[in-house]
Amino acid sequence: MSETIFQKIIDKELPADIVYEDESCLAFKDINPVAPIHILIIPKKRIEKISDSNTEDKELLGHLFLVAGNIARDLGIEDAFRLVVNNGAGAQQTVFHLHVHLIAGREFNWPPG
Repeated sequence: MSETIFQKIIDKELPADIVYEDESCLAFKDINPVAPIHILIIPKKRIEKISDSNTEDKELLGHLFLVAGNIARDLGIEDAFRLVVNNGAGAQQTVFHLHVHLIAGREFNWPPG
């Protein structure tokens, strides 16, 4: 596995506008936002895609969603936000380190995509 831009952010080799960090994950503002609020929540453990996760990752995956909810509450957007996880190049995943997009601050359409 080659090192990703996200690993460089975790290792503090690249700067990021970090909004949350704990021992298992990091959240920072996306540099190419698709909405007024666009935050990426990433595990510090390298998992390339959600389909690469396994039962040992269950607690970590749940933690990412709990962190997303906490960030949304802190930002006052708990009633209107979207979480997105792209899995693989065909789903437009461009960085192969699992990440959850928390997006808000604009009207969303359904179905997405």
